[in-house]
Amino acid sequence: MQAGSHPTDPGGGAREAAAQRDRAAPGRAHVMGVRTWIDSWPVYRQLKGTDPLGRGAAAKSGPTSRLTPRVASADRVVKSVCPYCAVGCGQNVYVEDGRVTQIEGDPDSPISRGRLCPKGSASLQLTTGDAREHHVLYRRPFGAEWERLDLDTAMDMIADRVIDARRAGWQWDVDGVRTRRTLGVASLGGATLDNEENYLIKKLFTALGAIQIENQARV
Repeated sequence: MQAGSHPTDPGGGAREAAAQRDRAAPGRAHVMGVRTWIDSWPVYRQLKGTDPLGRGAAAKSGPTSRLTPRVASADRVVKSVCPYCAVGCGQNVYVEDGRVTQIEGDPDSPISRGRLCPKGSASLQLTTGDAREHHVLYRRPFGAEWERLDLDTAMDMIADRVIDARRAGWQWDVDGVRTRRTLGVASLGGATLDNEENYLIKKLFTALGAIQIENQARV
């Protein structure tokens, strides 16, 4: 017979055991609270888990775990290459209803293995950023204001200027050596041009006779 029980009270022992558990419960709750608090530390999760670099589960919190990633709603993924520099990091471009929703590193890339620098990680802004211009703007010589032009007019103006500059700087030969080149046209490609665009630019300016062809990614 347990101490504190009454011979005429068969449930006395059970009630005493329950009372002892209740008295110990605050201590257990305190221990569990401290353990939960420690488990919430990202550094602690890095040290004890499988994410020592803190780039996955160790970096998550309650609010971030409840967020839905932008890639979840994509209906297709397009493989691409980051346009910024000459490294050529691989990118996965997530598309939903024909619109780019997210750009992330491609883990299948042997060059970058899923990693992107800050510029590459922000390349989504190239397609969806508010600062991107969607119309041709032209400022006349000595003008102070920009005016909008339709694309056909702007292309005709550019073509006329390229033809005139090419003709004015043309050299058939230099000191008796045949050159067949122009010094009136040069090309400096931007670092946000992709491989296909750069290929076409090189073909075009070579056909025009230009020899000054460079790209920001190499400069």
